[in-house]
Amino acid sequence: MDDLFQKNLPVNIEDEMKKSYMAYAMTVIIGRAVPDVRDGLKPVHRRALFAMHEMGNRWNRPYKKSARIVGDIIGKYHPHGDTAAYDTIVRMAQDFSMRYLLVDGQGNFGSVDGDPPAAMRYTEVRMARITEEILADLEKDTVDFIPNYDESLEEPVVMPSKVPTLLLNGTAGIAVGVATNIPPHNLREVIAGTIALIRNPDLSIDELIAHIPGPDFPTAGFINGREGILSAYRTGRGSIRVRARAMIERNARNDRESIVVTELPYQVNKANLIEKISELVKEKKIEGIADLRDESDRDGIRVVLDLKRDEVSGVILNQLYKHTQMETSFSVIMLAIDNKQPRVFNLKEILRSFIDFRKQVVVRRTRFDLAKATDRAHILDGLIIALTNIDAVVTVIKASANPQEAAVALCENFGLTEIQARAILEMRLQRLTGLERDKIDAEHAELMKQMAYLKDILENPHRVLEVIIGELEDIQNRYGDERRTEIVVSPDEIDIEDLIVEEDMVVTISHTGYVKRNPVSLYRNQRRGGRGKMGMGTKEEDFVEKLFVASTHQYILIFSSFGKVYWLKVYQIPQAGRAAKGKAIVNLISLTQGERVAAILPVKEFVADRNVVMVTRQGVIKKTNLAAFSNPRSTGIIAIGIDAGDELMDVQLTHGNQDIFLGTRMGMAIRFHEEDVREMGRGARGVRGIMLAPEDTVVGMEIPSEGSGMATITEKGYGKRTTVSEYRLQTRGGKGTINLRT
Repeated sequence: MDDLFQKNLPVNIEDEMKKSYMAYAMTVIIGRAVPDVRDGLKPVHRRALFAMHEMGNRWNRPYKKSARIVGDIIGKYHPHGDTAAYDTIVRMAQDFSMRYLLVDGQGNFGSVDGDPPAAMRYTEVRMARITEEILADLEKDTVDFIPNYDESLEEPVVMPSKVPTLLLNGTAGIAVGVATNIPPHNLREVIAGTIALIRNPDLSIDELIAHIPGPDFPTAGFINGREGILSAYRTGRGSIRVRARAMIERNARNDRESIVVTELPYQVNKANLIEKISELVKEKKIEGIADLRDESDRDGIRVVLDLKRDEVSGVILNQLYKHTQMETSFSVIMLAIDNKQPRVFNLKEILRSFIDFRKQVVVRRTRFDLAKATDRAHILDGLIIALTNIDAVVTVIKASANPQEAAVALCENFGLTEIQARAILEMRLQRLTGLERDKIDAEHAELMKQMAYLKDILENPHRVLEVIIGELEDIQNRYGDERRTEIVVSPDEIDIEDLIVEEDMVVTISHTGYVKRNPVSLYRNQRRGGRGKMGMGTKEEDFVEKLFVASTHQYILIFSSFGKVYWLKVYQIPQAGRAAKGKAIVNLISLTQGERVAAILPVKEFVADRNVVMVTRQGVIKKTNLAAFSNPRSTGIIAIGIDAGDELMDVQLTHGNQDIFLGTRMGMAIRFHEEDVREMGRGARGVRGIMLAPEDTVVGMEIPSEGSGMATITEKGYGKRTTVSEYRLQTRGGKGTINLRT
């Protein structure tokens, strides 16, 4: 044997690496980073709570120094660094990390700003009250125990938790090749779902979601959309969008608006968020913020962003969601340890595993209680026999030379067991009184009832489930609270539009691309012949090119010369004074170099009975159903394919049964019915609308109504008015007729 250990045995390095690495990986997965599906705890959390339990550090006992707890954790159960053990205790005491605190801390345990906790010699801790429900019945043989690292003590393999902790507080961990990230949930909802599944094991996941609608984060906020929740609950994986809660406040003193943030997404550092917003303002990636300050205190979070005059709060709020951690994605991976193997669970599987585990715990606890009750009843049977024959018993004891002889004599004379005889010998004389006899009889009768109840539980599986439901309902009544995180069903912007009053606005756009809006009420009625009011301030060589009235809640489709279309809500356009020039439109949409606005369409609804008709400078025309533009994208989409050297000239809306009128730079015009232009998809190029002479281009498009007139105006100010009927109806693609001699 000694020779064997002294030899060098050749092994395949690939096989050895696989074997050793897999052993290491499973140790990290099971022993450190991933929680057990039954009690929802990682080994370090379980050991920390067990150490506190063994020290008697209960919720109703005095606090103990954290350093003392850490010493017991690493000295008895968790042979790792004291920093890791203390960090574990700290996180279980942070109300911004845990939905339900497992540790009640006294002192500085850090903050949502990322401030570190005080050293362990300063802070004090004890178990939180709800933690008792996780450790309840630990002493009743409800779970298995294993030797600790040096085999000097024993520790539980799993806690006999009465609540599905895995869902209540969630977890996060990165192991080797796998990771877990489970969001916290509301206790009242989780217990309601668990009870519903116990009563109906065939409950579908969608039916469970009626009880557990989604995660409930300790920092509240919004969950934006249900799609990620449904994916996570059905498959164990999903991505949930979480947003900060913000409100718009108006300062009556200076009539300016402020964005006030009162709730943050889960695990977002407030100080870092404020710093990021400040950087974006300095870099002018977000404009319109005049002041930024943190007014948070013990009562909660309050971050205030004062806006500049006439800025649109909804636009800035959306920019904050887009560019900062005011909106985050929580990637759900519901991975846990099941029978010493990591696996991804869906919602129903997690609850099913917990219920199966609780059934085992209740059965083991019932057996333990029954065994204790049986042992006690056995002793009481002996005491009753002794009290019934007290004189004879006293005689036997007095005649015995020693306790051992007395015990044997009692067994022989009264048919007692050794345990009963020992109990009689240890009985105090005061138990011989009549009152004590009554107490023994009452205790015996109560034990008989208890034993019958316990046997009934063991013999009837449905009674086990009733016990579990009863315990869950009791915990729900004592610890249940209201949901903090609001789930917004719509996957679109959160309530931004609700913050904007719906009213008609005059939207003005200049030739060089400046845009603004003003309330219609700003322009008062005047008599004919008046001077009017200035509607927009412009620079030299700039002029108002487009002006229309639209509701603040309407979309406007902005078509560029490159054939792309962008979306804006009217309320996203900055409101400015009558004499102001407004804001450059390139600051509102992502135009590229050389791209300019060609046309704008205000749209209230993307209905299927309306068409978008587009025409290019080279006479190409295209018709696309309005519904094809109903999915806004911040970067814009292709509306029409544009040939090299051509550009989009104008865009109009039609009802499907109207005439189209095109005019050219050299005075030609053509009128044809829109049915001559077949409907095409967004990416299509289009068809010929008018045959142009060399050097000629299209300069205008109109959709005339029946019996209306057509006004033609030259660059030098000459104009004429002609009835539409004077232009004969042709097929598209022709040369047209002379409209105006140039």
